[in-house]
Amino acid sequence: MSPRRNRPKGAGEDGPRMGAGTGPSGRYGGFQSTESWQGEEWSLRHVAGASAAGKSYRCPGCDQEIPSGVAHVVAWPEHSGVDERRHWHKACWNARDRRTTRVQRSRNAPRY
Repeated sequence: MSPRRNRPKGAGEDGPRMGAGTGPSGRYGGFQSTESWQGEEWSLRHVAGASAAGKSYRCPGCDQEIPSGVAHVVAWPEHSGVDERRHWHKACWNARDRRTTRVQRSRNAPRY
């Protein structure tokens, strides 16, 4: 007796295909999409917590650290380089229009 097949008949050898911009992408293992904000198109990559290992980032929305292993969003203007990528908390990215333009830090906060 042969082993059971776990994929539906008719699917290619690679399995079902996802549409452009919705499949897994890059080393982050998240899903990529596009949003419009401030009159620009922004590319977003949703990073899962398990894929976000090894480095911590500073969120531009709340100016707090995103520790290693925490799910977050990487956003950058679509027509700019890699240097413009910013790592945001998911809640901060969703509330970006309700935030003030300048985040006030306490006197002893690090200047990142």
